[in-house]
Amino acid sequence: MLYFVSKFHFDTDENPRDASLIQSARDILCAMLAECGYESFEETTNGVDAFVQTNFYDKQRVNEVIESFPLPMVRITYFTENVPDQNWNATWEDAGFEPIFIGDDVVIFDAKHSDASDFQQTKKIGIETAQAFGTGTHQTTQMIVNEIREMQIEGKKVLDCGCGTGILSIVAMKFGAASAFAYDIDEWSVRNTQHNAERNHVEGIKVALGDASILQEIDEQFDVVFANINRNILLHDIPTFADKLSPTGTLILSGFYEEDIPLLLERANTFHLFEYKRISKDHWGCLVLKKA
Repeated sequence: MLYFVSKFHFDTDENPRDASLIQSARDILCAMLAECGYESFEETTNGVDAFVQTNFYDKQRVNEVIESFPLPMVRITYFTENVPDQNWNATWEDAGFEPIFIGDDVVIFDAKHSDASDFQQTKKIGIETAQAFGTGTHQTTQMIVNEIREMQIEGKKVLDCGCGTGILSIVAMKFGAASAFAYDIDEWSVRNTQHNAERNHVEGIKVALGDASILQEIDEQFDVVFANINRNILLHDIPTFADKLSPTGTLILSGFYEEDIPLLLERANTFHLFEYKRISKDHWGCLVLKKA
């Protein structure tokens, strides 16, 4: 499998040392590039390196992303080059991430470079990832994990849509969920979720390969549904989520910007899903919905 790497550099009229602005620019750009087929990302000092399979690379779409970038104070330049095939696996296997602490009881750590005994938290989730998604570093993941912490999830059946590394299913099971069904369109995500569940000694997670259409084969409803996916997929899949959500269930959506919330709510309301709570963090949004 051959890849390109696009190397993006940020210039800003603001303080060049404004780390929060640069991080926000990285997060927003990565989300927009993910909709163009980019799979994985590495942070650089003043930008980000983004990886895409060569057959999915579309320079025109990338240029459109830059032209429509929502932070006018940030100017973006980039160039794209081949990634030597022999270096691809090593790039991600050697990559790590700093521990993420959520509340006073949850820590998500890089299982390749740390051990559970290094931490005092009661809920310790070690993640090994073959790609740069699902480590818990992103604001959208953190918001959903915090919602899991605060809700009554004990004994509930959970549906994890676009599971990535399986982090949300694993956290839910650590907090007492009865079972979890997870799915993803990427084969590596299915394998990675299975591996991380075993690594965290979590049973009760079933993982499937596919998109939301595979839920038509499942004759059951779920008490809690998570979907941390981009806006367009959420808009498409909301009818399926509504169908699979129990009458008293909770749907938690993230993976979109704050300005996308009205559009998502309009779509959700059509299927009798209404806002119960909203959270935001660094331009990213999270919606908690219930049936009415």
